[in-house]
Amino acid sequence: MAEHNESGRLAEQLAADWLISKGYEVITRNYRHGHAEIDLICQHRGLLIFIEVKFRSGTGFGYAEEFVDSVKKKLLVKAADQYIYESDWKKDIRFDIVGVYRDRTGTIHFRQFEDAFY
Repeated sequence: MAEHNESGRLAEQLAADWLISKGYEVITRNYRHGHAEIDLICQHRGLLIFIEVKFRSGTGFGYAEEFVDSVKKKLLVKAADQYIYESDWKKDIRFDIVGVYRDRTGTIHFRQFEDAFY
């Protein structure tokens, strides 16, 4: 597996653990529909939340939310629509981005962008 894939999977696990510590319930990981993949699907405070996880080793090239372009957003919405249909979800939803950042000392930090798009 390529190094960026391994760091992406690790970032997803770290983000899931961090979200759980904040009271989120992880329902599904790596949900696929067509060409789209939703990294994490969680429930929190009555919402179904679709989460895109982005890993960055620093912020020199930008923040996580800057790397979710309009094409990616459309794919995520399409996959979310399918998941909502399959699970017969009738309540509110939200799309978040969780940035996982490693600083120069190797310390991991998280930044969550709630209601990032729709």
